[in-house]
Amino acid sequence: MRLIALAALLVAAPVAAQSMNAEAFYQRATALQAKGPLAIFSRGEITTLMNEVKAAAQKAREQRLATIRAGGKPRYCPPDSSSIGSSEFMQRLSTIPAAERARIDMTEATVRVLASKYQCRA
Repeated sequence: MRLIALAALLVAAPVAAQSMNAEAFYQRATALQAKGPLAIFSRGEITTLMNEVKAAAQKAREQRLATIRAGGKPRYCPPDSSSIGSSEFMQRLSTIPAAERARIDMTEATVRVLASKYQCRA
């Protein structure tokens, strides 16, 4: 099941503000994944988590573009067409220590995940 896709991360449509830190998101998404096929009955939770990722991705994208416009070096450099599945996103998110995830919001976590996948060339 694909809960998260980079296409969703890069949408330009306005989305709701973030409401949870990265650890809360990670715990909720992990619990949802543990349900396996039965997760389909948790549409409300899926929607909440997808909206959280969309909001974080939009903010991360806006920050990256603002950095570029200001002449700075962005933290991540995605190719023109790319994707990241939910399993890969969650695996990369899991590499951020839990104590650190508890202190950062989903925008920062998303930037870190994307930076680990899409490193900028010097």
